[in-house]
Amino acid sequence: MAFGVALGAFGAHGLRNRLTPDLLAVYETGVRYHLVHGLALFIAAWLIGDTPGDGRASRAARLAGLLFAVGILLFSGSLYLLALTGVRTFGAITPLGGVAWIAAWTILALRVRW
Repeated sequence: MAFGVALGAFGAHGLRNRLTPDLLAVYETGVRYHLVHGLALFIAAWLIGDTPGDGRASRAARLAGLLFAVGILLFSGSLYLLALTGVRTFGAITPLGGVAWIAAWTILALRVRW
């Protein structure tokens, strides 16, 4: 979360006059999703510590947390790279992070049900 805040501040203050408006919007999208899914990591961690029973729910929360982190790296990381370099090929990585997040939220929902 601290890294997401730092990247957001860097974008707002250091990149505002250096990036085109469309690339700055790409960067800001990366920061927004980074911060949202950083909070999701806290939820997963809380659920890991709040897990009674056979451990199946704890493993699910751990997997969800891992997928949230992978999603941040792939989704937000690829958007940061795209914005900073202008290399549009990095955008091809972004959906993989989205898929990781969809899987993580699904697993987390199942964990809560357990």
